[in-house]
Amino acid sequence: MLFQPPLPAKYLAMTDADLAAQIERHRARFGERLVILGHHYQQDDVIRFADFTGDSLKLSQIAAAQDAAEFVVFCGVHFMAESADILTDDRVQVFLPDLSAGCSMADMAAYDQVEEAWDFLTAATSATIVPITYVNSAANIKAFCGLRGGACCTSSNAAKVLAWALAHGSKVLFLPDQHLGRNTAYALGHPLDTMVVYDPAEPDGGLTAEQVRDAQFILWKGHCSVHQLFTATQCDALRAQEPDRTILVHPECAWEVVQKADLAGSTEFIIHTVEHAPAGSKWAIGTEVHLVNRLAKAHPDKDIRSLSPIQCLCTTMYRISPPHLLWCLDALAAGHPVNRIQVLPTVRDGALMALQRMLDNVSATPVAVAGSTA
Repeated sequence: MLFQPPLPAKYLAMTDADLAAQIERHRARFGERLVILGHHYQQDDVIRFADFTGDSLKLSQIAAAQDAAEFVVFCGVHFMAESADILTDDRVQVFLPDLSAGCSMADMAAYDQVEEAWDFLTAATSATIVPITYVNSAANIKAFCGLRGGACCTSSNAAKVLAWALAHGSKVLFLPDQHLGRNTAYALGHPLDTMVVYDPAEPDGGLTAEQVRDAQFILWKGHCSVHQLFTATQCDALRAQEPDRTILVHPECAWEVVQKADLAGSTEFIIHTVEHAPAGSKWAIGTEVHLVNRLAKAHPDKDIRSLSPIQCLCTTMYRISPPHLLWCLDALAAGHPVNRIQVLPTVRDGALMALQRMLDNVSATPVAVAGSTA
């Protein structure tokens, strides 16, 4: 985690109205030179200032398409701001309002661990291994995959990226979320016994060379701290209490949860599905609570709630707040910008390879990855 200095006391003492008024003044002053991006999991108090909302890659692509933009403030987490820096022109400066807004999943795959894993895996088998990394990963992990013939994927296009990888090799190393890798491969028709889990905390990942040779998918032992809070037990309890409520989950949930759900798909798929659902339909959604609550508010004609009885929120995303946003904009206006995110050129080149292979070979159209009625 990068160090975030404490905010000056004046920002914490400001009222919501004063914060909003000053943020809006900055937006008006900068005009098209400034683009504020808000991830779907961001709190509403921040989303209201966003010029665009979406998932991480979509927002980075939107930022890259803004011809007049000079400054991008990404209200998300660190790897998202890195992707925006990679995809935008060199003249565009990208900022993260709070440097402590990281991603625990991305942190589960450190570069030296992945390098060590690669040495072991490539020594264990002569088969071609194609490394695929979820966009929820650090820029240097994207670069690692890009420089070794691999690619990135999103939850929307993971199935197409895996199909592409298998057309270019006989094995896939999937980083850093084991659940997205497992759920996607299984939905493509690959049985669970073709998959093994590499645990970076164990010598040789806890695997033998024979296991590596027998496996088709090597899944990194990583997960999303939010989506692991949804359980098969919650699904069973809901089925018993409300059999007419549809369960819709994200593929970062565990395989057992996805199998018990009616539908599973990316964030964009979840939003699209709810938007087009009939009035009066009832939904239990297994994803970040800010998005669930926003969907419920936007569609009062539908009964929408979280699958989990506890608050499943992205705590690192929650660190981005209106005071942090104003502090960032004040510094930018004063000519002394803070929290600029810059990816080293050598890392950027490799990461761009991985991103470009995905963009060249697959569509980002939201699709379901599993579920009995998907």
